[in-house]
Amino acid sequence: MRVTVAWSDIEGLRRFDNALKALGEKKMRQVANRALNQTGDQGRTKVLRALARQTGLTQKVVRRHIKVKRSDWGSLAYRINSSGRDIPLKYFKPKEVDGGTTAKPFGKPTFYPDAFFRGGRFPDRRVALGGKMNGHVFVRKDTKGRVIMKAKSGVNISEQMVKDASAAAWRSTVGRVLPRKLEDQIEQATGGIFS
Repeated sequence: MRVTVAWSDIEGLRRFDNALKALGEKKMRQVANRALNQTGDQGRTKVLRALARQTGLTQKVVRRHIKVKRSDWGSLAYRINSSGRDIPLKYFKPKEVDGGTTAKPFGKPTFYPDAFFRGGRFPDRRVALGGKMNGHVFVRKDTKGRVIMKAKSGVNISEQMVKDASAAAWRSTVGRVLPRKLEDQIEQATGGIFS
């Protein structure tokens, strides 16, 4: 990111220098902290929306899988983190069909052969599996069906956050909003010297 400041005369530069000196280091950290948190919160909202579209998840599920560490006095950084685990297939609207299950990771219908989340024979699978299964989709790993494991969706939020629409949403929001928020906070802290 590049910030360019141009002054038409030396008086404007003196006013800017005096305003920063008047703020002091403590006040300047406070100003930067507020601007970072306001910008970060806006960026987080944009990233959540982009991730929901990008992954095929609901915003509620995406929100549950990310953690935010806001800027504070000790660390002037706004962080969005995710565990990096594969998101369970149950969050992608699974539907049992003949021979397996379909779900929509990345918003695209995908067929998972031999996957199931209900008991009984197809097409009369009415009973959901016991409470311990919790709505998860499973795949048989042996021919007799005795060994099962959770089906993988292939969607990893930590990987998706740093590419495509979600990364672009973060960069554009921060690049556009942070300079404006810093200016607003400096203006408030200096009593309107930049108005």
